[in-house]
Amino acid sequence: MISRTFITLVFLALLSSCIDSTDTKLQRFLLKGNEALIEGNSQQALYYFGESLKLDSCFVDALNNSGTIYFKQGRYPEALEFYSAVVSCKPDYLPVYFNRSNTFYELKEYYSALKDLDKIRLTKPDTFPLHFTEGLVYTKLRNYDKAEQSFTKASGLTTNNTEVLINLATLAYYKNELDKSKTLLQKAIQQNDSIANAYNTLALVELAFNNTSEALKAVNSALALDKDDAYALNNRGYIHLIENRLDAALEDINQSIFIDPSNAWAYRNKGIYYLKVKDYANALRLFKQAKSMDDFVENIDKYIQEAEAGMAKKS
Repeated sequence: MISRTFITLVFLALLSSCIDSTDTKLQRFLLKGNEALIEGNSQQALYYFGESLKLDSCFVDALNNSGTIYFKQGRYPEALEFYSAVVSCKPDYLPVYFNRSNTFYELKEYYSALKDLDKIRLTKPDTFPLHFTEGLVYTKLRNYDKAEQSFTKASGLTTNNTEVLINLATLAYYKNELDKSKTLLQKAIQQNDSIANAYNTLALVELAFNNTSEALKAVNSALALDKDDAYALNNRGYIHLIENRLDAALEDINQSIFIDPSNAWAYRNKGIYYLKVKDYANALRLFKQAKSMDDFVENIDKYIQEAEAGMAKKS
């Protein structure tokens, strides 16, 4: 009996030692991965997180951190894979639903993003990121009333949040409530004059009022804050098109596309440039490309018809 008991105790001690050893290794890899992240070495961080996942494929911290690295690199399918693994391993891990909803948003899977946000609502209904992200998703779905409701709710959960004001102003612009949009943007700039997007949106509002000089002033303020803002460069290019400064327009639009090749409006504007110089074939090609990227690009069908009419006259 004594001998048997002793063996059992030794076995339990060894088992406990193995468990502790595995947990220690997991934490060591996690710590090394986090240190690598702090040093800006994401590849090294992924290596350490990967080593920990060899020990425990459901080590949530490593899965979530790996997903975040891929998200920040713009590698959204890989990020989604890791975030979904977290959900499978630990469905009650709330932070991953925020992360995965943002990933779905970037992948344009908007209804999947809303489903993840609903998960958060069950336990954290008054969380600012929930309503803010929901506002962004509804904006992409062109459901501007619901988007406004979400941003307004978000606004009530924080104080002096400039990003909320800018998004509410953008919605007002989309709904052609131009005076409201301009008032909100002026308030946002007064609150924080260092956000380029406020000036960029103000430029669009001024254009809608046909105030091209004020629009140019606003977009130049945006570019003074961020010279590589692809949207501001594209908008300035469009202003140049309106004022027939074609060389300056093409330079800005090309630079915008170089920085962000996913903006359909930049291809539309480049098409307008070719329309103005009567290169109808290139204009049509670019208009069709813009439409294939985003069917909601303003006046895109009208521009396609103009390019086709120009080609017909030439033939």
